[in-house]
Formats: sequence, structure tokens, C-alpha cells
Amino acid sequence: MGCSALCLLLLAFGLPSLYFSDVSAAFAFRGSKLPSKGYKAVVIQSKDWAQQRAASPQTVSAVCTESEVIVTINPDLFGTRHPVQASDLTLGGCGVTSQVSTPPAFVIEGLLQGCGGILTMSADEMVYSFTLDYSPSPIPGIPIVRSNPAVVQIECHYPRYQNVSSNAFNPTWVPYTSTKSAEDILGFSLIIMNSDWSGPSSSKTFYLGDLISLQASVDNTNQAPLRLFVDHCVAASATDGSAPSYTFIGLHGCFIDGKTTNSNSHFVTPRVNSSILQFELDAFRFYGVATSSIFITCTLKVTLASQATDSLNKACSYIPGLSQWISVDGSDQVCSCCDTICGASLPGRKRAEKLKPRPRRSALTIPAEWEQTLVVGPLFLEGQRPPVVSEHLTAMEAPPSGSSVLILGLVLGVLALACSAFLGFLYQKHFNF
Repeated sequence: MGCSALCLLLLAFGLPSLYFSDVSAAFAFRGSKLPSKGYKAVVIQSKDWAQQRAASPQTVSAVCTESEVIVTINPDLFGTRHPVQASDLTLGGCGVTSQVSTPPAFVIEGLLQGCGGILTMSADEMVYSFTLDYSPSPIPGIPIVRSNPAVVQIECHYPRYQNVSSNAFNPTWVPYTSTKSAEDILGFSLIIMNSDWSGPSSSKTFYLGDLISLQASVDNTNQAPLRLFVDHCVAASATDGSAPSYTFIGLHGCFIDGKTTNSNSHFVTPRVNSSILQFELDAFRFYGVATSSIFITCTLKVTLASQATDSLNKACSYIPGLSQWISVDGSDQVCSCCDTICGASLPGRKRAEKLKPRPRRSALTIPAEWEQTLVVGPLFLEGQRPPVVSEHLTAMEAPPSGSSVLILGLVLGVLALACSAFLGFLYQKHFNF
């Protein structure tokens, strides 16, 4: 009985403490980036690095989450009691993002599709590979170092048929199947079309005053709907960079030729399809260049069709008669920057070299495989069309018809007979005398 009472007493005090211990642990990890089931991190040390460590405990570890890789480095990287400096550690160009005091550690967090990550696939899994580089720098004022450069390979393994978020577009994340399919299947094209858009042009010769019809498109079979843009286009008389060039589409989709030269160049409105963009370029030649050929180089890109157009993703034409810019997609306000600089003040759109050590993918960022540069040409530009020969001749130039020839023959025959009879009459009269 006494034992039963004691057991009940222990349970009464033990269970609540156990409960609060579990709850505290759960709240302690809430918000932390725990790896999901099936995600595996692998740390591979080079042979030279392992020897340098002199059999010290593991000092580099990694955790792979749905969208990131998190690498933790012990400051005593080689177990030699000489701490390394945080500035000497990089993961594919990404630096240390935070430091932990107890136990001391450096932490680098990077996106799976950032920090130099390379994606490979097998039948069962996909692997993101990263390189952790240690490049020792001398102690300030002392030109010596006590360690050698080292490289550690880090891999994140995921089941082949599981989605991985990249937080690149709306919705909040894009399934891996979409981003990988885009890399494998997206087919960009740029074609010179007939003036009525019925098909590819059979001729590559144009004349001043013509509108050159071009059609940009992307084949996104098995993809979410995409919207295609022509980011910029350059014309040049050669492709080796030695010839003069002219940018007629710039500023992320502004058809600037329409304003700078008061031309009829424009994007065709409305779109045939969100994945197709048609535009017409007022034909021109390069001044002082002997050759009449030009090559057109355009950079095409896509976004999800559900993503709103903005100053970086747009198709804007200048209408001289209205002295204003209009958008093919109806959002004319995104064209307001075509007279200045587009995208310079847009949040989250910075060049890679200016990014902070912990980059974050913006909703405005697109995967590299969703952009491609294409070249068409050579096109041949002539000054003026050859004169058209009229098929209608004047009455003086008209050839005789069949009936006219017959009548003319009869008249000549009658005249010939009359002349013969008259000559015969004169001949007989002469001999009678």
C-alpha cells in the first residue's frame, strides 16, 4: 500500500515535469529550420584537409532544409588550437551569416539555388553540392599564417520525387518539378515572320520603310502558365563585336527606338498568348557601313503568368502621336521608367556582387534557365525597292491580237491582188500599143 502511494506521488510530480520538459523543447525549436524527413546532409573532407586536422573531431557539420543549407564550422577548424577567422570562410561566395558563442561556432546559411550550389540528379534522388572554402589571411601586421587553404564538399540529398522550395515566385514556393522542368524543357525562339504573321518569312531582304516582323516565344510544355518578355535587343552589322551596334529595345522591355527616332517600331497588342510576344522594327541601315546585313540579338525571359508585371518585366511601346508609353499587358504605369532608368530603386533587385553575405531570393528574381539570348540574321537591308514594271501597256504599245492579225492579213492580201491586177492591166495596155 505504501509503495502504491509512493508510486502515485512520483507520478503526480514526475509527469508534469516530463510534460513541461517536452513542451519547452518543442517551443525551443519552434521557428528553427529543422530538416524534413528524407533530407540528408553529407560532409566530404578532402584528403589533405583530413591529414591537416590530425585526427581531430569533426569540426564542420551541415543541415539541409526544404530551401536552404545551413553549415556550422568550429573556429578551431583543424583541431590545432588556432582559431580561424570568419572572414576566411566562404560557401560558394557566401560568407558567415552569424556566430554562436556557446559552443563557439560560425554559421553560413545559403539558398539551395544560391551560394554556388550545383544540382545533379539520379534515378532516386537529387543532390545539391556546395564547396566550403577556407583561405587563410595573415594576422594584421604579421605576415605569417599557421594553416593551409582547405576545401570541404557539402551535399544535400533529397528524394527524387519530392518538391523543394526555392521561394522564387508567387505562390510562396515553386515546386522542384517546375523549376527543373523549366531547365530541361523551356525552349525559347526568335523568328522573322511574314508581314501578316501567317508564318516564318521566306525572304531575308527588307527595304527602308518596311516593318520587320519578329516573334519571340517560349515552349513551356508541362509548365505552369508563363509570360514572355523581350528584355533587350541589339542590332549590329556583325556578330564579333567589331561593328557598330544599336540598342532598339532596352531598359528591361522598353521599345526605345519608337521614341529616339520617332519610328513606327512597336510591340503588337494584344498578345496572341502570354508565352508569345510579337514586335515590329522599322527597317534601318547603319550609316557609313558598306555591308547591308544586320544581325539582331535579343535576350528573352519569362515569369509566371500569375506574377504582376513590373518595371523589370514589361513590354512597352512609345506612341509618338500620344507622346506616351503603353504596355502590351495593360499596366501602363510600369512603363513610366522608360524615360529614366528602370529597376534601379526596386527593392530586392541588386547585383550579385553587392548582395549581403546572406542573400535572399526576391520575388523579382528568376532562375538563370528562365532567360536566354538568341540571334537572328543576317538580314539584308536595301535602300529602296526596285521599280515595279506595269503589266498594262498603252494602246500604242499594245501587241496585236489574233483577230487583228487576221484582218490585217486579209487587207494586205486584197491589196496585193489589186496591185497584181493593176500591174497586169498596165502590162497588157503597153503591148497593145
